[in-house]
Amino acid sequence: MAGIICDMNFNRLSAKLPANHVQSEPWARGAGRRSRWARGLRHFAIGLVAIFYCAQAPAEKITIRIGYFPNVTHAQAIIGSHTTRMQQGWFEARLGPEVVLQWFAFNAGPSAMEAIFAGSIDLTYVGPNPALNAYVRSQGEEIRLLAGAALGGAALVVPSDGRITRAADFRGRRIATPQLGNTQDVAARVWLKRQGFKITLTGGDVAVIPTANADQLPLFQQGKIDAVWTVEPWVSRLELEAGGKVWLEQSEAITTLLVGRVAFLKTHRLIAEKFCRAHLELTNWLQLHPAEAQGLVRAGLSAEAKREIPAELIASAWRRLKFTDQITAEQLQSLVADAQLAGFMRNAIPLDQLFTFPQ
Repeated sequence: MAGIICDMNFNRLSAKLPANHVQSEPWARGAGRRSRWARGLRHFAIGLVAIFYCAQAPAEKITIRIGYFPNVTHAQAIIGSHTTRMQQGWFEARLGPEVVLQWFAFNAGPSAMEAIFAGSIDLTYVGPNPALNAYVRSQGEEIRLLAGAALGGAALVVPSDGRITRAADFRGRRIATPQLGNTQDVAARVWLKRQGFKITLTGGDVAVIPTANADQLPLFQQGKIDAVWTVEPWVSRLELEAGGKVWLEQSEAITTLLVGRVAFLKTHRLIAEKFCRAHLELTNWLQLHPAEAQGLVRAGLSAEAKREIPAELIASAWRRLKFTDQITAEQLQSLVADAQLAGFMRNAIPLDQLFTFPQ
């Protein structure tokens, strides 16, 4: 775009030059040569001005809006947003000066998917179930999977006072999940159904209550909920601050994906590919430098929460996580089946387009 603008300015400058006039009188031939020389010099000077203008014209900025959750399971995004905040951006360093990143925090996946549909964000780190639900809901037209991000880090936490010691003890209990239809919400409903409980969206033998992560801890401490199915660092906080204990851990479950809005991927394919490469590089770095990575995640979460996050909390959460960009179609297809069992994604469609970069 800058080149076109510069060309247009050069043409406008040239249009102001006087037309050539060839003088035929003998007495004017010397003057004519001097006039042509002067006109040539003027052309040359204006050309230099145009070239200088083009060199100085700023490149058009491209803004990428990225969603994420302030959870350890979104470590790549936490580091990305924090280094952007500190003007030492991991992604910016690999995308170039023409790209501006804006980061937006969400409580859970369904909210992030609504932002994708509204065109409010372009990429987002998200759990697999909301991404799959959005893909099905849009008939494969709105969402594409770019990479995996994390496995594990999700668990069902119960009080350590012995009130729940076997699956049957969940009958009549209240279990909190981050948001209706999010990955942990679906996992909770499916597990309970497989234990023989009748589970509905609003009740049943066990009440599954969508509750924001930040509200789960005080409600658990007050005994207003009996168990929580959530992700790190909330799992570790329930253990360390509320005397909870892990009843069931999802150590190999897909926790986080990186997905993109189709319209953005079509318009900015090369930028999206560069972002993906930066994400893969950061994912590898997390595996190779866990201590340094934990420090950055801790700093990022502390900035988000506006209070100091204990190092032991991040270390506790980290041991339950595996950062990887590798995801298989079989894993996602299994999640679709689970979502249908829980009452979501009744009109599932083939996942082929989910893995296809839009043209």
